[in-house]
Amino acid sequence: MERLLVLVRHGQSEWNLKNLFTGWENPDLTELGVQEASTAGVRLKDMGLQFDVAFTSNLWRAQRTLQIMLGELGQGELETQRSEALNERDYGRLTGLNKEEAKGQFGEDQVHLWRRSYDIAPPGGESLRDTLARTLPYYVQEIQPRVLAGERTIISAHGNSLRALVMVLDHLSPDEILERELPTGVPIIYRLGADSRIVERIDLAE
Repeated sequence: MERLLVLVRHGQSEWNLKNLFTGWENPDLTELGVQEASTAGVRLKDMGLQFDVAFTSNLWRAQRTLQIMLGELGQGELETQRSEALNERDYGRLTGLNKEEAKGQFGEDQVHLWRRSYDIAPPGGESLRDTLARTLPYYVQEIQPRVLAGERTIISAHGNSLRALVMVLDHLSPDEILERELPTGVPIIYRLGADSRIVERIDLAE
């Protein structure tokens, strides 16, 4: 039985390009983002991978990335579950601000603290711990059982919702996950044992 789980951060979005805090806003992919998604699909196809089910967030950039990847795989009609539990971290009052402008408004040290601490949230927003608190239960209840049942599963989501899952899958500490960056459009491939532990991990960014 192949217990396959693939995580992919969406391709570059228009707000990524503009260096804006995006959160739950809904910009589209850039041309580069479309290419990144296409390349991700081709790389998975070249590895001989196919999927039984897909999960994504309620945000268009992740959904479109998934559509493009599945198109490359010839699986455009694959069963797909969408949930806001997989949405990007909510950046609250930072949403829509240029990251450099935010430093001018709130102070560089404060913005760095909001971005790089595990449990300190920006005003009106979520910390990484908060993101984990909504993402992990969804994974445990909805995604993991299907992986462990042998359904080959792909998740197209966001930098922070996926970092929350990587933290759990890779048994990383809060400090360790803060050092882990997930590039746009690059798959991470896990094969799990029956006890849900990692048997194999392939990060195509490495």
